[in-house]
Amino acid sequence: MKRLVLGVVLAVLPLAALAAPPVGEVLPTVTLSGKEGGRVTGEAWSSDEIKGKVYVMFYVDPDEKDLNDHVTQALKEQAFPQDRYGSIAAINMAATGLPNFLINRSLKSKQKEFPDTIYLKDMRKVLVEAWGVDDDNNDVLVFAPDGRLVFYRAGKLSGADVQELIETIKANLP
Repeated sequence: MKRLVLGVVLAVLPLAALAAPPVGEVLPTVTLSGKEGGRVTGEAWSSDEIKGKVYVMFYVDPDEKDLNDHVTQALKEQAFPQDRYGSIAAINMAATGLPNFLINRSLKSKQKEFPDTIYLKDMRKVLVEAWGVDDDNNDVLVFAPDGRLVFYRAGKLSGADVQELIETIKANLP
């Protein structure tokens, strides 16, 4: 009997690893505040704010921060209108052994350099648990103006992924 239970558990584990946020749906509301994290400025953040324009969110393990630099560059080249497009960089602070004070210093610098981007700290993998984004990776999510998730990829995006990302943004701009 123990072998049967162990076999079932081992068979189901790979399926759990394949869990991903459901594209086409509004994801559950998440609030990052206090010990869970929040904006780099220290204020709380709610995913209810992801409405009114197209938002691209990078959910990043600091150890994988450069993995999708080519995506960031491709998005900059598009020069999407800021009144209809926004960007969010959410840092998975629990996914690294780097000291928080070093990451915080870097984030504050980035926030000054890119004031139109919302920088967030997820101290306890709240988005991993609530939304099913990939942990210890570099995830890219796109939300339509009504808050629906319309694009999701985890890991390094291919050229085709980047093209699909850009086309998805264009198709959803209000």
